[in-house]
Formats: sequence, structure tokens, C-alpha cells
Amino acid sequence: MKPLDSRLLKYAQAAKRYIVFITIVGTLSAVLVLAQAISISSAVSPVISEGQQLADSIPWVIALAVIVVIRVALTYLLQSRAHRAANDAIIELRSHVLDHATKLGPRWLARKGTDTVTLVTRGLDDLGPYFVSYLPQLLMVVTVTPITLAVMLYYDFLSAIIAVFTIPLIPIFMILVGKLTAEYSSQKLKTMEKIGSQLLDLIAGLPTLKALGREGAPTKHIHKLGKMHASTTMQTLRVAFLSGAILEFIATLSVALVAVEVGMRLVHGNIGLYAGLIVIMLAPEVYLPLREVGKQFHASANGVAAAQAAFEILEEPIPSEGELPSPDLSEQTVRIDNLSVAARGSWAPANLTAEIPRGQITALVGPSGSGKTTTVMVLLGLLRPTRGRILIGEDEAVDLSEIDLSSWWEQHTWVPQSPAILPGSVRENVLEGQDVSETRLAEAAMATGFQEVVDNLANGWDTMIGQGGIGLSVGQRQRLALTKALLKDTPWVILDEPTAHLDAMNEEQVIETMQRLRDMGRTVIVIAHRHAVVEAADNIIDVETMAATASEIEEFPELAETTIEEFALVNQPKLLDEEAL
Repeated sequence: MKPLDSRLLKYAQAAKRYIVFITIVGTLSAVLVLAQAISISSAVSPVISEGQQLADSIPWVIALAVIVVIRVALTYLLQSRAHRAANDAIIELRSHVLDHATKLGPRWLARKGTDTVTLVTRGLDDLGPYFVSYLPQLLMVVTVTPITLAVMLYYDFLSAIIAVFTIPLIPIFMILVGKLTAEYSSQKLKTMEKIGSQLLDLIAGLPTLKALGREGAPTKHIHKLGKMHASTTMQTLRVAFLSGAILEFIATLSVALVAVEVGMRLVHGNIGLYAGLIVIMLAPEVYLPLREVGKQFHASANGVAAAQAAFEILEEPIPSEGELPSPDLSEQTVRIDNLSVAARGSWAPANLTAEIPRGQITALVGPSGSGKTTTVMVLLGLLRPTRGRILIGEDEAVDLSEIDLSSWWEQHTWVPQSPAILPGSVRENVLEGQDVSETRLAEAAMATGFQEVVDNLANGWDTMIGQGGIGLSVGQRQRLALTKALLKDTPWVILDEPTAHLDAMNEEQVIETMQRLRDMGRTVIVIAHRHAVVEAADNIIDVETMAATASEIEEFPELAETTIEEFALVNQPKLLDEEAL
């Protein structure tokens, strides 16, 4: 990322407003620096060179006090505004990254979702020092430094020439050391993302590891990742301290050159005391912004690396979306026309042609890996077909790719195997803000068998549950999701193996719920493995897979992409230590 990347202004409007504010404050600061130097020189030089009384300098002392107070107030204002701007910009960037990542689709999220979670949480938090410390000093360089240098030129040409030739030394060393710091910061971010993603996977799989007695296996590997993170952090700090010392030495030496040169000329009477004092006081102010930029760059390097990673996500191309409003699915039939989706060196599904009639139960059947879930993803508009299309209507059919997805999603209720359940009461999760009578709520719960679950809870419908449904069993969460689907009025209901975690008795209740949805005129699409669910369907679609040929792999490069499983096992460090196994 550049010192001031235009993409930051594009994705974070708060940054744009903040830069305007800093520019104004920087200009005022430059004027106040000059005024301060002139006030001090005007108060001191007449007393020393002309023998005036100290009382004669009181107006200049008062002016100096006012200038100091204003500078302190400006510094406080800048710091407080910087923290607010940093928070606002980070929130905006997070929002853009999350929104963009969602639009990139489930396959992209399967590969990079956990890294993205780490980035938008801890990663982007590191942008705080960039806004609070680095960016203000960077803009001070283009305001304070040129103005003070111009005033030095006015009062003493020789001192200004020395400053002009020594100033470039600071950015040269900043670039040399900064490249190394940026590399270490990038390594630190990657390590942090790696730790974050693997910890998320570990937490999600901890119950399974515990059941298998392998919960201690990842300990050694997690400890190793922690040491890697600590090592890259210390490397970054070591380079930061080194570069800070170098920049301080160069700036101090440059100021000393100006001071010695002015002092010698004062002794020989080649420059007046008034001008000499102003030049000596302005010399540190010329170098100060550059010194601070170099020093603060290292504090903000982690944030810069995180912002670069965020921009890479934001620049990932999103499949184009249609603009047509969605047809009413309660009145239209949907056709799958020769659908094929590239997946792991094969087509899954392969050349699928079928019809989904409205108001019926349609079951997608086939062996695992044949592309049933992928077909659902395509029907929902979350995945684009590699070949083929989804057509809505009969006489004047509309391609799904031409439809505005937001209007399309409004007509769907999707119940995945792991339903999204948020922290809150059971009632809040089922209703999701809908105004539903107690009678209708009870009827829906009775139909899905969820009422029995509610009756056994400590506080009934007002029982609090945790993230993901903690407090309920897997089967109970599934019935909660089915109850929620029953209460919604969308024309389509898509169920992903709704009976996978249920016994035969509860399976029968789910089948009755599906039939009830159908009797209400709603179209039910179910991914089914169990025979009873398939038997209850009015329409069955067989989903098949087919190996890709060499010519197809050449024509469609995505067929040769690394699989999610291979990516997890080969390209990423293994979670379980092989020695522990």
C-alpha cells in the first residue's frame, strides 16, 4: 500500500473528510510554528543585542503564550478527531469487505472465509495507529516542512540550502528500512490469519476431537504458530527501533549543521541575531514531520498490511448481477437447462435438465458429491453455472442471471443443515421480527414437533440460547428452523437434508411439515438421502456427476482448481501434529 492509497479514500469516506481536516490543521500549525519562532526571536533578540528591558518584551511573551495554548488545543483536537476517524474508517472498510466477500459466493468463502474473519476483526484494528499517528505526520510534511523551509530561505539562504540537501536523506533511509518493515508486517498478518483460521476450525471441531479423545493433539501445533507470531512481531519491532535511531541521528546531525553554521556566522557578524534565532528555531521544525513519519510508519505498518489485504478482497471481481425484478414464483415454473458446474476435475452436477413445478415437493437425490448442494446454490443465485442456465417461466422464460438477486431471495426460505441461530430468546429466533399471533406460532410449532421442545425448556419461548443454537441439540435446532420456515410466506422453501439428525418419529413430523407447506401452495425443494423423504416427494430429480475431459479442463481452467479439501490439507499447515497421531 502506498503512504496514502487512493483506494482508502474510495472505500472509506471518513478518511477523505479526515484528510481535509488534517490539511487545514497542518496549515494552521505551520503558521503557528512561524509565529512562535518570530515571537521568541522578537522577545529575546532586542534584550540581548539592543539592551532593551525585559518589560519591553512582555507583549511578545503574551503573544507567545497565546500561540502555545492554540497549538496545544490544535494537537488535542487533532488527536481526538483522529481516533474517531480511525474508528469510522475501520467500520466502513469492514462493512465493504464483508459485503464484497458475501457476493463472491460460497466457494470463495470456503477457501478464504476464516482468513477474512481474522482480517476484518483483529487485522483492520491495526489501522488505528495509521490514522492517529502516521497520516497526520505525513500531511504535515506537505504543509509544515515547505512553509518553514520557505521562511528559512527568506531569512538565511545558506541555511535553507543545507536543509534542502539534507532533507532527502531522511526519506531515502525511510524507504530502505521501510521495505524491510513492510515485509515483516505482511508476515505478521499472514501468521495472525493462519492462527485465527485454525483456531476457528479447532473450536468448531472441538466436540468431535473430544469425542475421539484427540483434543490434545493440536496443542503442539498451536503453540508453534504462537511462537511464529511472536517472532515476526519482535522482528518488526527490532527493525522499527533500528530505523528510528537512524532517522533521529540523521535529523539531529542535519539540525546541528544548520545550528553550527548559523552560530559561526553570528560570531563573525554575517547574520543578525533576530534572523539567526528564527533560523535555529525553525531548523528542527523542518525535519520534525519527516522524522515523525519515519517513526510512525513502523507503528502503522501492520495496519497498512491489513488494508492492502482488504483491498485485494475488494478488488476480486464479482459476477455481474441482473436488474430485472423477479417473477412471482407462486405462479411460475422453474426449469434447469443443461446445468453443469465445474468442481474438482469433474462436473457436479453434470448436464442436469429438469423442471421444478410450482406447489409441489421436489427431491434432489444422488450420491454424495454429485452436486445436489451445488444445484441448490445455483438455484439460489449464490453460484453461477459454468454451463447451462436457470429459466423462470414458460412462454417468455427469464434467465436467472438477468434477475436482481435481492428480489429473487425475497421469495425464498432456505433451511440448511446448520441453521443460522443468533444469541437471544427462542421466540426471537423463530419470529425474526415478524408479527405472528400466539395461536399461529403454537400451530407451527406443533406441526414441526418443536412445541414439545419448547415445553421442556426452563422458560419456554423466552428461554435464552447462544450463538449457533447453544442450549439446543442439533435436532432441536433443525426443528426450530423448520418452524421458522413454516411461519414465513415465501413461495419457495429449500431444505437441505432436514431429517439428517432426527429419529424415525421426528422424521415423520418433518415429512408432514413438508406436505403442509405444499398444501399451503408453496414449492418445496429438498435435498434427500432418506428413503421416507424421497417417497414423500411429488417430483424427483436425479443429480449426477461426470469426469471432465482434457479438452474441457483446457477450456474451463476452474476445473483444474485445487479442491477445498486439498487446499486445507496441502496449502495450509495441518492442524493435527502428525507425531501426535
